[in-house]
Amino acid sequence: MSIATACVIRTLGHNVRQRALPSCLKVTAPAGAPQASNGEIGREQKRLYTKRATSDAYDVCIVGGGIVGMATARELLMRHPSLKFITVEKEDVLAAHQSGHNSGVIHAGIYYAPGSLKAKLCVEGLKLAYEYCDKNNVPYDKCGKLIVAVRPDEVPRLDALYKRGLENNVPGLRMVGPDEIKDIEPYCKGLKAIHSPNTGIVDWGEVTRSYGKTFQDMGGTVKLGQEVTGFRTTPESAPGSKDGIKYPVTVVTKKGNIQCRYAITCGGLYSDRLAEYSGCKPVPKIVPFRGEYLLLKPEKCYLVRGNIYPVPDPRFPFLGVHFTPRIDGSVWLGPNAVLAFKREGYGYTDISPSELADALSFTGLRKLVMKHFRYGLGEMYRGINIAAQVKILQNFVPELKVSDVSRGPAGVRAQALDEEGNLVDDFVFDSGKGDLGSRVLHVRNAPSPAATSSLAIAKMVADNVEQKFNL
Repeated sequence: MSIATACVIRTLGHNVRQRALPSCLKVTAPAGAPQASNGEIGREQKRLYTKRATSDAYDVCIVGGGIVGMATARELLMRHPSLKFITVEKEDVLAAHQSGHNSGVIHAGIYYAPGSLKAKLCVEGLKLAYEYCDKNNVPYDKCGKLIVAVRPDEVPRLDALYKRGLENNVPGLRMVGPDEIKDIEPYCKGLKAIHSPNTGIVDWGEVTRSYGKTFQDMGGTVKLGQEVTGFRTTPESAPGSKDGIKYPVTVVTKKGNIQCRYAITCGGLYSDRLAEYSGCKPVPKIVPFRGEYLLLKPEKCYLVRGNIYPVPDPRFPFLGVHFTPRIDGSVWLGPNAVLAFKREGYGYTDISPSELADALSFTGLRKLVMKHFRYGLGEMYRGINIAAQVKILQNFVPELKVSDVSRGPAGVRAQALDEEGNLVDDFVFDSGKGDLGSRVLHVRNAPSPAATSSLAIAKMVADNVEQKFNL
């Protein structure tokens, strides 16, 4: 789909866009994820994903039905089709939280340190994501992205970022000036910009459900509504012995137990809690940060064709607000970043006293707040005051007005912190203690852009699993 066509379709709105898409790009709901209300999706997913389960004993149990968990389950089953796999998810739908509450961007890998794992996995993941979507009829739009310098002091950082992107082998990158910025984004104003034509947009929730469908089609089992509350182990049988059991790991859920030989957790917002169940340390700790978006009114969607991003400021912990077109035709503006009052708290009234107290008592969070106190106050203020958020966005699109936007959705980011208040920016794997620790692998941190990198991350996790468990 061309950028111009995508812009016209976006302007027409969500329902018209769905009718206007050519048959090769129409959203085809996976068998386990019909396009209906959340409740209907949940009931249908649960019915379809549980009907195959004939036994509660499995070779490998994957805990977590987000995009990393489902990608990992799919990768492992592809490598070991003779083994029996199950994925358990505490919600009644897959992708209920981070995987289904994000901006939907397919990132190209520009930002990350050259040679780093994040850079490698993102560049590889982008290629794999497009290939997967093409093969499985998941619609996407390769609408591109501009990273725009609007002040002279941002230009040197933009130049350094461009060099970093080239070192990361990001395809198609080029530097453009004010005139070319206007050619790409007619309503955007800037001094200089990086153009990334291979950056795109997709519904990562739908991608996750598609992973779940392919996993099930290959013989895997998915059980929804199964909240894990612990792990325990029983000695495995020695050859010829009548003692012990073949499936020594018990995955305890609120709705019954599951026996398996090995367990892998990809718990997102609760990844640290799951790790503690097998004796791991509580740090790195997950602290939830809510990102609140504004929504561009449908009649104003012509203002944005593709993704428009700021130049990152290394003084601050988060990227800053940006313009993000969505695959459903809408355009999101934001997000800010504020502490969530519960791990799955999408609004100011979503409060868990115990989870909030747990976060506030953590030394790492208190140190982070002290480092970035003024920044944090500004984020909170802009979350309350739409005009303040719009004022920042007007640096990029001057024609934008407060009357052009409304409050939009929100997501919650599982931010891993260490005890010094540093954002943990790398992958963290852990196991725990004793015999149980030898049979469990926890993915404690899969940092952004985990959705884009999901298939590449799955390969890395599968390599770790094969090495640790000798599959």
